[in-house]
Amino acid sequence: MQIFLYFCSDFYRTTMETNSQLERILSLYDSQQIFVIADVNAHYEHVLGALPYPTLQLSVSAATKSLDRVTEMWDFLNNHHATRHALLVLIGGGTLTDMGGFAAATYLRGIDYVNVPTTLLAMVDASIGGKTGVNYAGLKNRIGAFHQPIDVVIEPRFLETLPETEWLSGWGEVIKTTLLSESHPILHNPSEQREAILPIIRACAAYKKAIVADDPTEQGLRKVLNLGHTVGHALEEVAGGQMAHGYAVIYGLVAALYLSVVRLDFPREILTQVTHIMVEEYGRPICNCKEIDTLIDKMRADKKNATHDGILFTLLRQPGEPVYNQAIPEQQIREAVDYLFSV
Repeated sequence: MQIFLYFCSDFYRTTMETNSQLERILSLYDSQQIFVIADVNAHYEHVLGALPYPTLQLSVSAATKSLDRVTEMWDFLNNHHATRHALLVLIGGGTLTDMGGFAAATYLRGIDYVNVPTTLLAMVDASIGGKTGVNYAGLKNRIGAFHQPIDVVIEPRFLETLPETEWLSGWGEVIKTTLLSESHPILHNPSEQREAILPIIRACAAYKKAIVADDPTEQGLRKVLNLGHTVGHALEEVAGGQMAHGYAVIYGLVAALYLSVVRLDFPREILTQVTHIMVEEYGRPICNCKEIDTLIDKMRADKKNATHDGILFTLLRQPGEPVYNQAIPEQQIREAVDYLFSV
């Protein structure tokens, strides 16, 4: 119990010496109670070496982020006689760590787990903070739990073979985080940043770590991390799993920055910069103006967004000055989405 509390006290730590860090964590557990769930495409052996523990390899995607897939994880743990003292090692992108974290949160009312993220998006955002869950009834992350990993081990070598689409997806969260945290945010084209990514990962991870430590269950300050996600999640749901999360975040950021300009006098030139990056690197969203009603319905269906006065957004007064719980009337949301679709 002392070890568990020690790890949870600081929520998140990063190491670039992956093998030694992971070995240190594994040494704290009975080797018969260590289990691995990995994305079949992760090819983690090239980085981590062979892990001599029962392993479940899964092909995962946004479209398979469901209770059925979590049931496979529960069955795997149960069939290998995992106890409450087990450690689950999750190796993959954000979809896998979300589902695996939920499996860990609910199996025997909660077992320990460690995340080894293999994508940029997971390294800077998804694997950090203990939000776990699955999609349900066509809504993103409708079923879930807060369950902190005992550690998150970052290994940048996983990024060397990351496809361009996955790189761009992760960069969407990078732009979001730097807009939240910095007065002079990183707004460079993502393709130019591969060689300088390590300090960017560190900075994004440190920012989220600080927010989560202050508000682990999203009662207040942690809501700033939803910048871009109100419209973004709705777009993902309408796309039916065919839109990468980071792409949806970029689209949602454009809408949120438009509202920030209109309501909070946010600098229009930054909205223009982010819009330019969206068009040049991500393309325009596959939805269109005919689907605005559906998008708004999806936003209202998210219980953390709906109020009597409008739909809640996180907006920015300036870079580095986020404000959350901004109730936006439907007409202004329509204007923001119309701007997004018309650029």
